[in-house]
Amino acid sequence: MHDDEITRVATVSPASAEPAVVPRGRRRRWVSVLAWLVVSPFAVWAVLRLIPADVHFRWVQLVAFTPYVALASVVAPLVALVSRRWAALAVSLVVTATLAACVVPRALPDGGRTPSGPALRILSSNLEVGGVPPTALVDLVRRLRPDVLALQELTPSAAEGLRKAGLATLLPYKAELALEGPSGSGVYARHAITPGQAIEYGFGQMVATVEVPGAGPVGIVSVHPCAPSDESGLPCWADGLAALPRPGGAVQVLAGDFNATLDHARIRDLLDAGYRDAADATGDGLTTTWPFRPRRFNGFGIPTVTIDHILADRRVGVRSFGVHRLPDTDHRAVFAELVLPRR
Repeated sequence: MHDDEITRVATVSPASAEPAVVPRGRRRRWVSVLAWLVVSPFAVWAVLRLIPADVHFRWVQLVAFTPYVALASVVAPLVALVSRRWAALAVSLVVTATLAACVVPRALPDGGRTPSGPALRILSSNLEVGGVPPTALVDLVRRLRPDVLALQELTPSAAEGLRKAGLATLLPYKAELALEGPSGSGVYARHAITPGQAIEYGFGQMVATVEVPGAGPVGIVSVHPCAPSDESGLPCWADGLAALPRPGGAVQVLAGDFNATLDHARIRDLLDAGYRDAADATGDGLTTTWPFRPRRFNGFGIPTVTIDHILADRRVGVRSFGVHRLPDTDHRAVFAELVLPRR
């Protein structure tokens, strides 16, 4: 090496070196990875939602939050568009459209024709282990004038409190399964009622037939399967929903705390069998019903979801639907005015 070359090498400092440049191909790969990382969770959720089965215990818990995921999924096509990843954009648009198709119709009235026949006003409430003050519930019954009242988590003391508060003067007929803890249920009616055999899979779901003038017998179930709060409760929850009667013969109405949303496969099975959800029919299907007191699961707050329903078979029209707050329960009561086919 010559002396002038030695001098040039010695005078080059690190500060004067050219900055490192990330190769363009590597940068493009990282942008693609980012786009697909955003798209993939929503795509997996959409695929699982379309499967006609509740594929896993954790999915049973998660699928209830599909409306929130559908709203959040709009982020995926935005990220793909900004990053100019066209394949990711195409997939994300399909995913968002799929989730929207599952959720958005619940906010739109179904436009179905309401039959001309007798009305049946039905109110349902989870009493949270009998905690609702009887006078508050009786006041709501007096205000809404339901023909049928379905109660869940009906305890003996709650049943006695309702009697003393005057429920029998408003709804004189009843089919009660009052039990300690959360397992009890009951059906109360303005018209003559015939108690049936309760559906008992862990929790009791009272069954009754109400004689509605001009319409004949109407089957009523106060629905309350076990909550799938842990894996041991999953069979009880699944069996309790599977045991609910399917439409056929006399008109059937299922009302109560289903511990499931319209995104659960077992509820979709009931709808496919011929039921319609009253809230969905009136465009109120995204109105949430639980929890309306702070609840935490694994350290996280639980967003409110729609697990209380009134399902009626498709021969029944739905004139109106609403929710009502009662004290000392974390469920909203649900109320619907149905129109029955004439006898």
